[in-house]
Amino acid sequence: MTLEEAMDSLKNAGTAQNRKVYAKHGAHDPMFGVSWAHLRIMVKRIKKDHELALQLWDTGNYDARILATMIANPDRLTLKQVDKWAKDLDCYPLASAFAKLVMQTPWAAERMHDWKSSHYEFVSQAGWDLQAYHAGHPATKEGELKKILKEIEEKIHSAANRAKHSMIMTLIQIGARGQKLKGLALATHKRLGKVEIDHGETGCKTPEPKAYIEKMMARAKPDKVSG
Repeated sequence: MTLEEAMDSLKNAGTAQNRKVYAKHGAHDPMFGVSWAHLRIMVKRIKKDHELALQLWDTGNYDARILATMIANPDRLTLKQVDKWAKDLDCYPLASAFAKLVMQTPWAAERMHDWKSSHYEFVSQAGWDLQAYHAGHPATKEGELKKILKEIEEKIHSAANRAKHSMIMTLIQIGARGQKLKGLALATHKRLGKVEIDHGETGCKTPEPKAYIEKMMARAKPDKVSG
């Protein structure tokens, strides 16, 4: 698929209603308002096309950039490209999609540590999204998870808005790793007190950790929940 064909497909699939909804979630023009269902159809057709992904990102179009994160080849994404794209993050859905891609690259751990402390909200969010993915990985040791909980407790109240949400999601990922970590995560959450997270004009809410952890643990296979 060429860049022109991809942009035509995105443009034709966009709707005014989706643009209105996405704007409430922080997306900016230029934007077509393409549904995730249509994006998945495009991904099924395109599969991985790294050169097209780079071209889509450079358009500056919101939908094109979301699609770019879905078709980029993580094995071909250079550190220079990762850093370039990070500078363009301007809303939380794009930051989330970007972090999902970066998690698959060799640069994930390095950039996770760098980005978490960024003064730019959506870069910091991407860093903590990466931390959430990392915390949920079976290979991440208990000692490291305890340190992450301590870091959340020390930094969450001074963090940027969307970073706070991702920090809570990280806490949830840790709590779902087993009964012992569940207790540690919930104790940390209790000590945090009220954490103000603004979801704007949307109906979204940051999950309540106890209920969400229990739901995740109930869905997990018995051999994946330890402690």
